[in-house]
Amino acid sequence: MCNTCGCNVTPGNRSLIQNEKPKEGLTTISVLQNLLTHNNTQADHNRVHFDAEKVLVINLMSSPGSGKTSLLESTIKQLKESLSIAVIEGDLETENDAQRIQAQGVPAYQITTGTACHLDAHLIHNVLHHMPLKGLDLLFIENVGNLVCPASFDLGHHRNVVLLSVTEGDDKPSKYPVMFKAADLVLITKTDLLPYLDDFSIDNAKQNVHNLANNAPTLTVSAKNNQGMDEWISWLKSEINQHQVLLSNHQTQKPKVQQDGALLHAKATPHKFYPVKTHQQ
Repeated sequence: MCNTCGCNVTPGNRSLIQNEKPKEGLTTISVLQNLLTHNNTQADHNRVHFDAEKVLVINLMSSPGSGKTSLLESTIKQLKESLSIAVIEGDLETENDAQRIQAQGVPAYQITTGTACHLDAHLIHNVLHHMPLKGLDLLFIENVGNLVCPASFDLGHHRNVVLLSVTEGDDKPSKYPVMFKAADLVLITKTDLLPYLDDFSIDNAKQNVHNLANNAPTLTVSAKNNQGMDEWISWLKSEINQHQVLLSNHQTQKPKVQQDGALLHAKATPHKFYPVKTHQQ
């Protein structure tokens, strides 16, 4: 995380920095660690809310334009008669995606993050005051389009689903390992375009995921022609059933969160976003 891209502070955690007085020797790394600690505490609190209402929460992550919203539209069409679904949308600006989801007849709440390129647990908690959980079976969180930072934040959700569009190249898992290591499921999307793309290999994409020592399943889908959607729907129903079993045994499940990625990103930048005092020699 760095000051240049603006992702170090979100509208949800800004008050944590503004309310804290600068301390001698405080650096970007220590501030970031503090923010992550606060985030994890809030995430656990969020998960308690979700589990109390027996809601399975899926975090969708990908680069911009991979088809997250289209996937949700197609998923909702197939499931809304049998399951109660809601969606939280994350984007830097506009309410376009939330409006698309609302047009499908399910509740959707838009979070606009400004300059922050990910959602955090505080932003999700703020939504809970506007989106009742009672009666929900499934809550999707469509994270901000970004293949780096979203994987480093626990939102209080249960499962991470990472989308890889065939238009992006089959080497994306190798180029962005932090994101794909965090995946509980990888969806290769827009497969209807494969006849026009001779440089994308599904086998290579799957192998690149497994090379990261991630044994998460990889499915291929097209929201446009519904190819592979049955397998995706089956995975969702299986996860809902598994979650209910865990809750009946007073247990829950947590996603794969790659917080090392956030710390490494902070170390990669020389900029500091917090006042630092030094001793005069």
